[in-house]
Amino acid sequence: MTSHPIIKRLDITRFRGIEHLEWRPANGVNVMVGGGDSGKSTVLHAIALLFSPTNAVQILETDYFNRRSDEGFSIEATVELPDEIGLANLQQTFWPWTWDGQAGVIPDADASGGQETPVYRLRVRGTSELDLAWEVVQPNDEVVALPVSLRRRVGVVRLTNDDRNDRDLRLVAGSALDRLLSNGNLKSRISQKISEVDIDAALQEGETEALRELDSKLQKAGLPHDLALGLTSSQGLSIGALIGLLASRDDVMLPLASWGAGTRRMSSLEIAGSTEAATRLTIIDEIERGLEPYRLRQLIVKLDEGGGQCFVTTHSPVAVAAAGRGVSALWYVDIKAKIGSLPREAIENQQKRDPETFLAKLPVIAEGITEVGFLRRIFQTAFAAQPEFLGIRVCDGGGNDTMLGLLEALRDAGLTLGAFCDDEGRFSGRWKAISEALGPRFFQWPKGCLEENVIKHIADKNLMALARDPDGASGRRLRTLAVRLDIAEKDETSILKACGAPEMRFARLRSVIIAAATGDTEGAPNDEAKKEWKSHSREWFKSLQGGSELVDKAVQLKAWPKIETDILPFINGLRAAFGQPALALGALRP
Repeated sequence: MTSHPIIKRLDITRFRGIEHLEWRPANGVNVMVGGGDSGKSTVLHAIALLFSPTNAVQILETDYFNRRSDEGFSIEATVELPDEIGLANLQQTFWPWTWDGQAGVIPDADASGGQETPVYRLRVRGTSELDLAWEVVQPNDEVVALPVSLRRRVGVVRLTNDDRNDRDLRLVAGSALDRLLSNGNLKSRISQKISEVDIDAALQEGETEALRELDSKLQKAGLPHDLALGLTSSQGLSIGALIGLLASRDDVMLPLASWGAGTRRMSSLEIAGSTEAATRLTIIDEIERGLEPYRLRQLIVKLDEGGGQCFVTTHSPVAVAAAGRGVSALWYVDIKAKIGSLPREAIENQQKRDPETFLAKLPVIAEGITEVGFLRRIFQTAFAAQPEFLGIRVCDGGGNDTMLGLLEALRDAGLTLGAFCDDEGRFSGRWKAISEALGPRFFQWPKGCLEENVIKHIADKNLMALARDPDGASGRRLRTLAVRLDIAEKDETSILKACGAPEMRFARLRSVIIAAATGDTEGAPNDEAKKEWKSHSREWFKSLQGGSELVDKAVQLKAWPKIETDILPFINGLRAAFGQPALALGALRP
């Protein structure tokens, strides 16, 4: 039996921006990442609504998918509950389902018992009348009311991204402070004490006279009279909600709710951690809010070690990297509000290399740093807005083989993404499967690498222009050619002469430039030479700036139309993911 509540499965239907989501979260910390407006916060709001500690919750038309309130919405969780929740003490009998690893199923009457996990299906529905109905679905399909008392015992600790979030620092019904202190009738005792305060004593003579005249008018009208002032509360706000924690700052007692956002969040979690684990679920929206990096890492470690189930959203690379070092489960929510698991062993290198991969609305995995620069330069004119504003992130995949494993993990998670890579002649079956999964958002050169496929389209007369870097200098690149041709001189005339007879000269020059630009070591006379030849690529285009330069060179040297023909379907595949129309051939002009 579990020691704390565990949501085994969550089903959300037609709630806010989510048409349908089915999720089986991990038992511990669940970190949700992805681009903006993908539905991460909506998932947290759905959990909070299901376990709301009060019925006084107002819903709006905008809480329904596409504002279609006539269709209603549903949030259902299949939950494992600890004995300490005290189901046996409730007036209504709730019968358990059996968890089969995927869903709650009807218990097998012939089973020997002992291995089955009992679970309960709890649900909240938004009706067509904009009302809420909390329900428990029984194994016989009977639906009974889900009482407030049970929802409060589950006890969701909710830290939102609201700057004024201080609910768990006050005696609000169901708050962490309420669950920690209100074992008896504390709020009733507080209300009694407050009611004994003589507020009338604070009135001045004119105010007392005005109150006396009002009393007389009410008495003559046959209405309640003998008036006095006292503390009361508005609808939905109890006297207890006015009571909160104070803390000393420079010997002055100040409400803890008036301290910084990070301090309030950390304090709320400490209070929650002091309550019984059996009555605790934690949801934190934008965990990084108000926290310096060191405190953020500290908080994630604390959550990892806490033992309870926790749901977290983040847009922080620091949080993503920190989650990779603990036991947290990482989940990606894509632009279609699909949620998929990111297995640690498949993504941990990418977490370290570029954690923003998992924070984008649509990540585009590029094979290496040159491809990243190449695509970022093209994307500047490929979209109606700046790609980074849309949530597109071009990420370094760390090489052909590493990228393949990462793509397979992201594909298996069901994510919407793009990929741009070379064909190195290996794992053709696996690459084909990736291509079929991503469709037009997948691009692979028919043969060879990026540099090779750009350089092959450069006219013979313009080949030497490739040796000039953006500053106009060519000495270092020409030197790499001279080394490979085994000549001492590094001027253009000597290099052309070393490439052989006129009829074969430019074919040879093109192959030597491609070899130098890619760091090819074939033909190197010894191991020391191999190291040097491999480093040649850094003098050419093996950098972020080099990838961008390749695009500019293709445009300046009149090779762009041929390259555009190859990559335009890929660009249009990415545009389609954002609802943008396809570009015609000739429209993609970096």
